[in-house]
Amino acid sequence: MPRCTPIPVSLTDKERTQLEALVRQHTTAQQLAIRARIILAADAGKGMHETAATLQVSRSLVQRWRRRWRERADQPVLERLSDEPRSGTPPTFTPEQICAIIALACEPAVREGVTLARWTHADLAEEAKARGIVEDISAHSIGRFLREIDLKPHRVQGWINTPRAGD
Repeated sequence: MPRCTPIPVSLTDKERTQLEALVRQHTTAQQLAIRARIILAADAGKGMHETAATLQVSRSLVQRWRRRWRERADQPVLERLSDEPRSGTPPTFTPEQICAIIALACEPAVREGVTLARWTHADLAEEAKARGIVEDISAHSIGRFLREIDLKPHRVQGWINTPRAGD
């Protein structure tokens, strides 16, 4: 039974030069370098199995990138080798809620009328729920938000030089 022959890939001189440059650069991400090697091997007339064995990748990866290369013929080389956008999970908290939590962390640490020595992530989470900023939030999420903007509410107080009496 004859094997299905893959659709040949033919590159222009400009595309070949760009792909070879990507493969040679030390700063190229390995994902892009492998994809470029797959396309260069296809241009050289190598089959799916041979390319997969040479590059030590799966045959399905070779098939996928050869197909994508053909489908994206109207795009520049780097865009043709890039990943497709992924949907990902929608954000749990709105930017307004995050800003309100950060503003809360900048306020003096008072919880249920009691002055605290400092805000902890758990205290901030409970206070955000009590004020109705969010329906539910974990201390870990609070910590992540504060870490992203490098805010350390436990280090708010410092030494204050007050003038002495009579000065």
